[in-house]
Amino acid sequence: MNKVEEFNEYRAKMNDKIVGSNNKILKRIFNLDTNAFAEGSVDKKTKEMIGLSSSMVLRCDDCVRYHLGKCFELGVTEEQVFEVFSIANLIGGTIVIPHLRRAVEYWEYLKENGND
Repeated sequence: MNKVEEFNEYRAKMNDKIVGSNNKILKRIFNLDTNAFAEGSVDKKTKEMIGLSSSMVLRCDDCVRYHLGKCFELGVTEEQVFEVFSIANLIGGTIVIPHLRRAVEYWEYLKENGND
């Protein structure tokens, strides 16, 4: 199993457990997240790039991987990804650089192996 499959399978498994707990608040939060990234007056591609930048500034590596995977699926170009990286680092400051390194590594992995 490759690193993308492993990440996606773990995420799906744990999300199923969390939603399966039948906690109304958690289910609503997950629903809000799903709906926030649905097609609307802002297209999905742009929303994923916003999510990527926000995740980098908040320093959430899991979220960065998730949004990079979605960006890859939606055809975001490398030039666009690096523009998002630059905005995130400008807003977040140098503390974001370690997350930038891991993001670049994961983006390279996606390019080499696809988003299986």
